[in-house]
Amino acid sequence: MIKSKVEILISTCAIFLLFFVHGYDCKIVQFIFGDSLSDVGNNNYLSKSLARASLPWYGIDFGNGLPNGRFSNGRTVADIIGDSMGLPRPPAFLDPSLNEDIILENGVNYASGGGGILNVTGSYFIQKFGLYKQIELFQGTQELIKAKIGKAKADKFFQEAQYVVALGSNDFINNYLMPIYSDSWTYTDDTFIQHLMETLRKQLTLLHGLGARHLMVFGLGPMGCIPLQRVLSSSGGCQDRTNKLALSFNRATSQLISDLSSSLPNATYKFGDAYDVVNDLISNPNKYGFTNSDLPCCSFGRIRPALTCIPASTLCKDRSKYVFWDEYHPSDSANELVANELIKKLGFKPINQTGSASPAPAMAPAPGGN
Repeated sequence: MIKSKVEILISTCAIFLLFFVHGYDCKIVQFIFGDSLSDVGNNNYLSKSLARASLPWYGIDFGNGLPNGRFSNGRTVADIIGDSMGLPRPPAFLDPSLNEDIILENGVNYASGGGGILNVTGSYFIQKFGLYKQIELFQGTQELIKAKIGKAKADKFFQEAQYVVALGSNDFINNYLMPIYSDSWTYTDDTFIQHLMETLRKQLTLLHGLGARHLMVFGLGPMGCIPLQRVLSSSGGCQDRTNKLALSFNRATSQLISDLSSSLPNATYKFGDAYDVVNDLISNPNKYGFTNSDLPCCSFGRIRPALTCIPASTLCKDRSKYVFWDEYHPSDSANELVANELIKKLGFKPINQTGSASPAPAMAPAPGGN
C-alpha cells in the first residue's frame, strides 16, 4: 500500500513537471502589430469600421475560400514568414474564441485595417486600431497571461516571443497626403517623417519595456504604384512623390531600428526592406512570372477606384499573375515574393523546428473572370 502511494505521488509529480516544461516554457509564438497588410480579422469585428475584408472575393484562395479578414485573396507576408519559421499563425485579438490557452499556443494578431503609427491616421474609417491602441491591447493580453501562469513564466514567454510591426503606409495615404487631415498642411515631407520617427521610437521603446526582445519592423513598398495611386494620376503612372516618401520613411526607420538595437538592453531588432524587389516586380512583372502590375485583379469594371473588392466585382482570370489584388493590397503571389525576399535578406530560420515553407494556395476558378 505504501509503495502504491509513492508510485502515485511520483507519477503525479512527473505529469506536473511535464506540463510546465512542455506546456508553457518551450513554445515560441508571435505577436503582430500592423494595418490591413497584416490584419487577419480584427476589423471584421468592428461593426462600424469602413475598412473591412468581410465580403467575397476576399479570402477566395485561403482555407475554405470564404472571407477571413485578410485584405487579399490569400496569405499575408507575416503569414508566410511565420510559416517558414515554424511559428503558429496568431488569431485576431477580437476573435471571440480567443482565450489564455490559445494565446499561449498561437500568440495574437492586433493588426487593423486603416491603422497607422499616428492616432489620427485613418480616422475616416471610423473604427480601427492605431499602433498605440494595439500596444494597449497587448498590455491587457499580458495581464491575462500573468494571471494564468504567473509573472516569472509570463515574462519569459513574452521575452522569447517574436514580434512584427508593420505600419506606415496609411500615415501617408490616409493622412498626410489627404487635405482633409491637418497633418497635410502642418508638416513638410521631412518634418512629417521626423514626426513619425519620434512617435515610432516611443512606441517601440514601450514594446521593449513590455518584453519585446525579438522584433522585426517592415518597411514600405513603392506605395505610389498601388492601383489607387495610379488611377488618381493623370497619366496612370506611379506617383513619384509618394514613392519618394516611402524611400525616405525606409531610410529613417532603418536608422531608428539600428539605434534602438544598440541602445535597448538585449534587443534584437531588425528592419525588413523589400522596396527594391517590389519596385522591380512592378517595373518588370514578366521577369517574376507575372503579367499585370498596374491593375487590381478584383475590380468593379470601369468604375474606379472601387476601394474594396465586392461580390459584384469581376476577377482576373489568373490571380497568380497579378501583383495587386485590389486597389490597395498585393495578391497572395506578390506577398509570397515579398516574404521570400525578407526571409533571404534577414536570414530567418525555423524556431519551433516544425516549420516549412508555406505552399501557395491552389487557385480556384475565377467567377466571371476577365
